Amino acid sequence: MEKTFIILKPDCMEKGLVGQVVQRFEREGFDIVATKMARLDAPILKEHYAHVADLPFFPDIEAFMSSRPVILMALQGENVIQRVRDLLGPTDSSKAPEGTIRGDFGTDMMRNVVHASDGSETADAELKRFFDPRELY
Repeated sequence: MEKTFIILKPDCMEKGLVGQVVQRFEREGFDIVATKMARLDAPILKEHYAHVADLPFFPDIEAFMSSRPVILMALQGENVIQRVRDLLGPTDSSKAPEGTIRGDFGTDMMRNVVHASDGSETADAELKRFFDPRELY
């Protein structure tokens, strides 16, 4: 069984979409093996977004992602990483088809409702970054 990391982003929280998004994950048969609410601060965001932290648009990401508490989750299931990515649709919500989470609820590249790990190495690193091993069930 594979695990992936999820952030229900500030726009998801603001729009009251948490239940609908989680329901879509559950309908796909994914198991929620960890969840908690957190307010992401500058150090954790710089670590999480290290691949873009030096780019000119990073302050916008940091401001958005720290604007309100988010929900952090670990999902488990068969081929969960790719299946979640398919369920979400493209990162740019304006290009995501209807029926995907981002196509139905997102608005643009940043306000796309959910962050999800893009591969197994990333998932492992993100799960370790946000969860103590004792928090994963």
